[in-house]
Amino acid sequence: MRQNILDLLSGKKINSQPAFSGLIHVTAEGLRSENLIFHETHQDAKKMARAAASTFRLTGLPSAVVPLDMYVEAEALGAEINFREDREFEFPQVKRAGLFGSVKDLSTKDTKFTNSFSKGRINLVCDAIKLLKEDVGNDVVIGGMIPGPYTLLLLIVDVKKMFIEMSKEPQAVTDALFHLSSFLAQVGSAYRNAGADFITIHDMGGSPAFIGPSKYEKFVLPAEKLLIEKLPKPRVLSVCGNVTSSLHLLAQAGADALSLDQTVDLAAARLALKDSLLFGNLDPVATLFRGDAFQVAEAVVRAKEAGVDAIWPGCDLVIQTSIQNIKEMVSKP
Repeated sequence: MRQNILDLLSGKKINSQPAFSGLIHVTAEGLRSENLIFHETHQDAKKMARAAASTFRLTGLPSAVVPLDMYVEAEALGAEINFREDREFEFPQVKRAGLFGSVKDLSTKDTKFTNSFSKGRINLVCDAIKLLKEDVGNDVVIGGMIPGPYTLLLLIVDVKKMFIEMSKEPQAVTDALFHLSSFLAQVGSAYRNAGADFITIHDMGGSPAFIGPSKYEKFVLPAEKLLIEKLPKPRVLSVCGNVTSSLHLLAQAGADALSLDQTVDLAAARLALKDSLLFGNLDPVATLFRGDAFQVAEAVVRAKEAGVDAIWPGCDLVIQTSIQNIKEMVSKP
């Protein structure tokens, strides 16, 4: 299966529609099987790698992805992270927004991010990728996940000021997004050099469903294009929300594959995305978390009939997702 997925990602035709993911897909059962505490997995390369591999070990899902949160790059740029030590299965959060008061600070101050790799967890994630490669690299595809430039911008600037600047000083916002794209390309390249087989750009906040098609085209799309151009192939762009009306814009980003969520009309997506691989789009909450095996099997069939190239959850898995439901997603012919 690993080789089939690698062939698919490289643009070759394969005879199946494999189930895997480039988004976070650790589970509570997997963590317990490895005697891991979730908040500790974010700050220890060995524990991160074991957690990422646990889903494959329990279900056969042939993928493992790190990091296990969306804030590695924000932390490297100076954001303080709350790792939720007081919550058993809660994802980390940024403690304080507005690290940079203005988007101009990203471009005009001495913020070339030259020391960012040593400040945060980027090197730790690279170490986790190397460990995954040694452990399960012959059996699974290993993904490195990074946020999109707009998603990262939302985490490190004063958002209210940023929205004002988008209207009054759009060039400053564009410059900041390009600056972040170059930084993220360095991170993604480091993950690939460490052994990741592909990179997923998880641009949750930069989806045209959230920012609107016109702002997406003006601000986000040029930055995503730059990031994708600078990243080594294969590159998957993952966006959230109902982007059915913006598929023509997403097709321009240049990603090798697009991962879409459960709100998108997959048949329309297949028609619009003739030059991109299409991954999706099982509902991670209603189907994989709250549904039963029959509902999962039905959703897999619907996605395959709509013409997806691979079965993916529409977003990160709910950590309490049932192992049985993931097995059903993998095993449905």
